[in-house]
Amino acid sequence: MSASILIKGGTLVTMDEKDSIVRGDVLIRDGRIAEIAGHIEAGGSDVIDAVGCAVLPGFVQTHLHLCQTLFRGAADDLSLIDWLRKRVWPLEAAHTAESIRASARLSIAELIKGGTTCALTMETVRHTEEVLRVVEETGFRATVGKCMMDKGDGVPAGLCENTSESIRESVALIAEWHGRAGGRVRCCFAPRFAISCTRELLSEVSELSKKHQVMIHTHAAENKNECEIVEGETGLRNVAYLDSLGISGTHVVLAHCVQLDDEEMETLARTKTNVAHCPSSNLKLGSGVARITEMLSRGISVSLGADGAACNNRLDMFTEMRTAALLQKVVHGPEALPAKRTLRMATIDGARALGLEKEIGSLETGKRADVIVVDVAQLHSSPRHDDVVSALVYSAVAADVRTTIIDGQVLMLDGELLALDESVVIEEANREADALRARAGISV
Repeated sequence: MSASILIKGGTLVTMDEKDSIVRGDVLIRDGRIAEIAGHIEAGGSDVIDAVGCAVLPGFVQTHLHLCQTLFRGAADDLSLIDWLRKRVWPLEAAHTAESIRASARLSIAELIKGGTTCALTMETVRHTEEVLRVVEETGFRATVGKCMMDKGDGVPAGLCENTSESIRESVALIAEWHGRAGGRVRCCFAPRFAISCTRELLSEVSELSKKHQVMIHTHAAENKNECEIVEGETGLRNVAYLDSLGISGTHVVLAHCVQLDDEEMETLARTKTNVAHCPSSNLKLGSGVARITEMLSRGISVSLGADGAACNNRLDMFTEMRTAALLQKVVHGPEALPAKRTLRMATIDGARALGLEKEIGSLETGKRADVIVVDVAQLHSSPRHDDVVSALVYSAVAADVRTTIIDGQVLMLDGELLALDESVVIEEANREADALRARAGISV
């Protein structure tokens, strides 16, 4: 397509500060949103018909594991620690460069088809450069971290790292990849969680993240058993321990934060640390219901992520939005976490958690053109009514996404992937998954 794209006749859900919703057109030029208006004439532009559709910023997922998508269906119905030790860690240890690449391609194809245009992702210990390469090649936007693990019981030899070597490899990836593709590809530090990282590693990561001006992405307070182990080893609760080592602040995203006490909530609010809420994963692993309504009332930054296909089993933001809203209503009543607030968590709040709110997360002139077109005239979203946000959060499904644009590049048009060959991606994933399970000695 040309450098100029005109999206015509949609309902524009802008996610700007006023939550403006207007009917009209969006003009994209040279990778950015050039104009938003009721009617735009732009000769020479490629035209995308959005009549009957919502046009909105692409979803931003703030906690994913692209390396785990080949494990889909191979680690079901287990609690967190058993899930890690019996299935996920052995599978991660058995990864090769080829299987990691296949997993990343499968993940990104699914994300693009479901309207996710940006992700924060934690990979495994080895071969993270393959994920970064796939992100760059496919046109996806991601902040990627090499998983760091230098201690822990039940960790396979293939995942055990020397502290200095783990840090050296992470720093090398940051030096080579951070800021590539015009800033579309970024790196972060990704220590797995307190159980699998020494105090030395976490303290060093805290300092190095400031030196290199990159994010820290880790798990925290996901599961009661995990929290008991951390408190037994350190004498502190999970969030308090991480904070004591400098793992807190606006550059930090903590995934889950299900098992928090009031003092930890205060710490998150005081330090302005970001929380990535993964409701489907928390339900499937039996981790509990995170106190999202209370976090938001305290001013804590909360965004959404699907986690991984090994514990979800899909990477679908529509599912996460709906589940997040319904869970809070069960606990706090039907007025809790309304649709509009939930959609902000999936878009602009996710962008803000990644420090990208000036570039993506809303439809505003000058921002990067990460835009999706969603058909809201399907059977399951009919009859048509004025509340398009309700349709997006409570009725729409991933298959309703018609077009996905990242950085002004059309990666899916009318439901057809342009960035990847879907049949090749599936064939490659099946072949590599079979070989991976065989290497790990796991049958499903």
